[in-house]
Parts: sequence; C-alpha cells; structure tokens
Amino acid sequence: MGMMGQRRTPGVQNQRRAEKAVRLADLPYQILDEHVATEHDHVSVSTMHLAKGLEFRAVAVMACDDEVIPLQERIETVGDDGDLQEVYDTERQLLYVACTRARDRLLVTGTAPSSEFLDDLQGR
Repeated sequence: MGMMGQRRTPGVQNQRRAEKAVRLADLPYQILDEHVATEHDHVSVSTMHLAKGLEFRAVAVMACDDEVIPLQERIETVGDDGDLQEVYDTERQLLYVACTRARDRLLVTGTAPSSEFLDDLQGR
C-alpha cells in the first residue's frame, strides 16, 4: 500500500502524519525516497512526486485540503494569469498521477474545506 502526502514543507508534515498513522495501526512501513525500492508487505510512505511511475495495490492520498492542493504558497507567488493556469494544471496533474498509482483501491482524504480538485475526481 502506498500513502502519499503533499510535498515541500506541507509534504514533510503530511509525510509525518502518514508515518504516524501506519505506526498507530502497527503496520510495517518504509519511507520512500528516490533511492529506496518498495518492499512487499510494507506500507510505502511517499510524497506525490516520488510516486510517479510506481504502482501499488492500494493507495491512500492524504491531506487533499484546500490550500494544500493546489498549494497556496505557489498560487501566491504567481505573477500573471498564464502562470497561474500552469500552477493549477501542474497541481491537478500531480493529484491525478498520485491517484492513478492505485491498481485496486484508492482512498483520498482531506479536511473541510477540501481541495477544489476533488470535484474533478468525482466528475463534478
């Protein structure tokens, strides 16, 4: 199973949340980085960026909260509308890639208000 949180500073916080969740569930886990391969029968905790190209039986995408995805810090630093659209497109694609890492099961979590991108996933 893969558990993915956001990246950058929120990513570190969300990775810690995911790590705490698997520890509390008493599940064997590993933190993925660009040098670690996945292990059979272990939960893999990763950022969305590191999950690209991987596949898991089940994936939990955590912290799909408003201001986390799309990351508010990125939106605030944009200079023009073209760049803003690029940020939104990139962030939306990142969530899509994370969600499509799941072969059999997908769980997406967030707190209210949740990311506006979740409506895209639900076809709204």
